[in-house]
Amino acid sequence: MNTSTPTTVRINPSTWNVPFRFDHAQLRPAPREMLTIAGQASVDDDGRVLHEGDVAAQLSLAVHHVEEILARAGMTLADAFSLTIYTTDIAATLAAYEALTERLDAHDATPPAALVGVTALALPGLAVEITAQAGR
Repeated sequence: MNTSTPTTVRINPSTWNVPFRFDHAQLRPAPREMLTIAGQASVDDDGRVLHEGDVAAQLSLAVHHVEEILARAGMTLADAFSLTIYTTDIAATLAAYEALTERLDAHDATPPAALVGVTALALPGLAVEITAQAGR
């Protein structure tokens, strides 16, 4: 067990998770405020799919949308206490995972996370969607 801040205890019984920038668990005090973020994907302001066939670009834009919502709530990825990344292509998402880890690194964030393979997402052409929960 190691600590990241005086208020969050990172719990990692093993270290295989380190390259993926997530903790197995985190013990945090109860937040005063909690933000739940619906699935964010590679879409424009009108909901049109962008970067069809480019998983790296889709992952990058989905993370950008998550960060944008966090910022509007006065938060960053450091406030995220859970991420779920849904993808129609696990191998391609893992190959492009740096699009996520570089953003997590920028905030020294290691929220517990899950990468989930699915057969399809809500809109044709989407390969990646991210949900998040954050609090402060």
